[in-house]
Amino acid sequence: MKLLRLLIVPVVLFGVAGCTGLPDGIEPVSELDLERYKGTWYEIARLDHSFESGLSDVKAVYSSNPDGSVAVINRGYSEEDNEWQQADGRAVRVDKAPEGHLKVSFFGPFYASYVVFRLDESYQTAYVTGYNRDYLWLLSRTPKVDQDIINEFKAVAGDKGFDLSELIMVDQSRNRP
Repeated sequence: MKLLRLLIVPVVLFGVAGCTGLPDGIEPVSELDLERYKGTWYEIARLDHSFESGLSDVKAVYSSNPDGSVAVINRGYSEEDNEWQQADGRAVRVDKAPEGHLKVSFFGPFYASYVVFRLDESYQTAYVTGYNRDYLWLLSRTPKVDQDIINEFKAVAGDKGFDLSELIMVDQSRNRP
């Protein structure tokens, strides 16, 4: 099913049972203001996975659900299928703590970690991982960023033990801010 491939940024299903832990040595940001975090984020770079393979122009939109959780809409363009693909999910804080450790679900009770481990003060760029170092994203409020931002992301991610040999720079030519 095409929608299953689109469990994308930065929220993904990490296995049938899901996993909501943290990678060793990765600390979520101490304070994440969800109201400021909501809105549109563009995927600038990622470690690729089968559910995102071949997708460009990937973005996520976060908004409020009536129950206080966060609605997640992930969307990307498949060149192979010549169409947009979308997956809808729901995110909540882990242990209701103010830090940047959330869990997200696209399928009922199955949750996976969504860890914001770096976020600039103006909420314009975010570094996100999952429960292990196989998942990594650079997100931005704009579909294009300066090379300095990409270089800093690579340096920080490399220092944190992420293998960047498979890092993909995401084409955002169809997305406009």
